[in-house]
Amino acid sequence: MKRKLQEFFIYFILYSIIGWCYEVFLEVFIYRWGFSNRGVLLGPYCIVYGFGALLLIILLSKLQKKKIRIRNINVTPIIMFISIIAITTIVELIASYIMEYTSGNWLWDYTRFSFNFEGRIALNPSIRFGIGGMIFLYLLQPLFEKWTNKLTNKKLNVLTTIIAIIFVTDIIYTFILKKIW
Repeated sequence: MKRKLQEFFIYFILYSIIGWCYEVFLEVFIYRWGFSNRGVLLGPYCIVYGFGALLLIILLSKLQKKKIRIRNINVTPIIMFISIIAITTIVELIASYIMEYTSGNWLWDYTRFSFNFEGRIALNPSIRFGIGGMIFLYLLQPLFEKWTNKLTNKKLNVLTTIIAIIFVTDIIYTFILKKIW
């Protein structure tokens, strides 16, 4: 159980960093708005991506392994895609309300997109999250699992301890020390 929690923590951090890179890439190269830290912490993490990824892993791993067929066609990937869209859209909506409650606003605005709800969620980003979720569940996650499976318990303990210290220090700095200074 301890090892599984450590692996989930590693995945959380990896996907939070990947999410941050994705957001910065969109902002700098696609929208050409220039660079800004797209996370709420000092470090390069968008924690909503980490939480969303963990939810997808936990909620969809059994479905992903099934072969659901209609006649001779495997429809599991279609069900996975739709499920990913639903889960990530709900996560993003909830995250926007949490951010608004805790800080007075949220970090994105989808009012320029068609089929949006209060600028918090929209069809276009939800479809992108569906595509990204498929890439991560079918390509990245198997690679990350192979990598973490190769780590001994001792190496995993050291790695998660170091990352946890860095992450907790960032949280303390961002939410406590930064406000004092």
